[in-house]
Amino acid sequence: MKKISYQFVLIFGSFAVLFFCLSQINWLGIFKVEKITHKTEKTIGKKCWELFKKEQKVSDNPQAIAALDSIINRICKDNNIDSKNIQLHLLIKDEVNAFALPDNHLVIYSGLIDATENESQLAGVIGHELAHMQNNHVIKKLIKEIGMSALITITNTSGGGEMVKEIAKTLSSSAYDRQLEKEADIQAVNYLTNAHIDPIPFANFLSTLDSTSSKFSLSWFNTHPDSKERGRYIKAVAKEKSIKPIAILSTSTWNDLKNNVDY
Repeated sequence: MKKISYQFVLIFGSFAVLFFCLSQINWLGIFKVEKITHKTEKTIGKKCWELFKKEQKVSDNPQAIAALDSIINRICKDNNIDSKNIQLHLLIKDEVNAFALPDNHLVIYSGLIDATENESQLAGVIGHELAHMQNNHVIKKLIKEIGMSALITITNTSGGGEMVKEIAKTLSSSAYDRQLEKEADIQAVNYLTNAHIDPIPFANFLSTLDSTSSKFSLSWFNTHPDSKERGRYIKAVAKEKSIKPIAILSTSTWNDLKNNVDY
């Protein structure tokens, strides 16, 4: 009898532990993310980009696009990311900003290029945004702040202009939560070191270019708080890495990119 009671307690206890563990998993969040199909991301990304393209000036300078592509391709190649899936857009705007849209649209403002002192700083910001893409942060952010039903509605209707504007504003001018930002920072360091790009300049960029600067409209920094703190922990992670930097752009190509930010 005691043996049966012991077995019953053991089985009941095992089920209780299993139930507790399963209850800690965010099943709703997992299913929500999975429910956002490629079609949904593609549709929302396309509508958002069409809005930016309509309201802002797009650069069609082939030299500038080629230089940015070179940085993106290096990071992607050395980190097993399919660069063909990255849709690069360069906008002529005096804001220090870059952001990701659904379906791997990467938007870079000319103001960011103007603000960076070298290709490593620019590569750090690009790596950060690629990390948001690869970790599915874009959709997670939209589910949290916009809502699943709204995203599906936009996908299945031809309109939704106001909601598209809200999504575009959310992605271009507000930060991810602190955990996702740090995750993207750390992954960016890994991306850079794998691609033989020194991550220290990226850390310095975060540490020195803050909201006290009067030259730039610092959208990326104002929406990515604690830049100095982020610079410190990026340096700490970077110091654990062994790297021999290899330049991506020639000096003349970098200077051409920097000196022609009005494109």
